[in-house]
Amino acid sequence: MMSVEARLKALGITLPQAAAPVANYVPFVRTGSLLIISGQLCFGADGKLAPEHKGKVGGEVSPEDAAKAARLCAINLLAQAKAALGSLESIRRCVRLGGFFNCVPTFAALPGVMNGASDLMVEALGDAGRHARTTIGVAELPMDAVAEVEAMFEVA
Repeated sequence: MMSVEARLKALGITLPQAAAPVANYVPFVRTGSLLIISGQLCFGADGKLAPEHKGKVGGEVSPEDAAKAARLCAINLLAQAKAALGSLESIRRCVRLGGFFNCVPTFAALPGVMNGASDLMVEALGDAGRHARTTIGVAELPMDAVAEVEAMFEVA
């Protein structure tokens, strides 16, 4: 069975440094066998938001770029999980993802955009990456990001 780290390497993904909180909250909470990770923005490996990941999906951001942004959010969730656990091998399964998308009021194709995050979890964790999820369109997100995704994992 391939490790999570090996899967990420095969995908060409190097986890970035976990982002520090920018307000009065913690990046993750572990309680019992659950690890809850605060919403992660679509920061790239350089720690910045790319221009194509700023603004509203259905407006200046294409659904394809919004899905790529959701994928970056999922990578950042795994970076936080590694910071919390020391190793991604402690993850038993992804229980839930919650996706928030900065979108125009008439944009209704959010499920496909959220697949950017969901697909990454399955690619990284295999069947343990299959999860329940919520996908919500919102009026604004911090830093004008197009996507923010939060997670809950069952851990050893």
